[in-house]
Amino acid sequence: MRIDKYLWCTRYYKTRNIASTACKKGQVKVNGNVVKPSREVYPSDKVSLRKNQIDYQLLVLDIPPNRVGAKLVDIYRKDTTPKEAFEHNELLQHAKDHYRKKGTGRPTKKDRRDIDDYLDTPEDAK
Repeated sequence: MRIDKYLWCTRYYKTRNIASTACKKGQVKVNGNVVKPSREVYPSDKVSLRKNQIDYQLLVLDIPPNRVGAKLVDIYRKDTTPKEAFEHNELLQHAKDHYRKKGTGRPTKKDRRDIDDYLDTPEDAK
């Protein structure tokens, strides 16, 4: 089975076109080598892919006949992604939330003045 179809069947990508594009961009590796979307995948292959700033590692256990339900995905692959990858992504999310909450928009005139007052150094300090 083609690698793009396998990733689509095991629900790593929502569409086959997205899986194919990820392969073309070099985000998918099989046994350590960057692959084209047409690369055949076999049981016991090690696949690594980068999606949403997480490096997923998986082992191909079997080839699915077609797209499978989310509950049946574990029959066809073993996810060996280290927990540190998910923790790192969670840390990035917290760091982004620290600066400005999502949906608050551009700074208001008052926010800008407060920022300018904070950044200005007093004349006595020079």
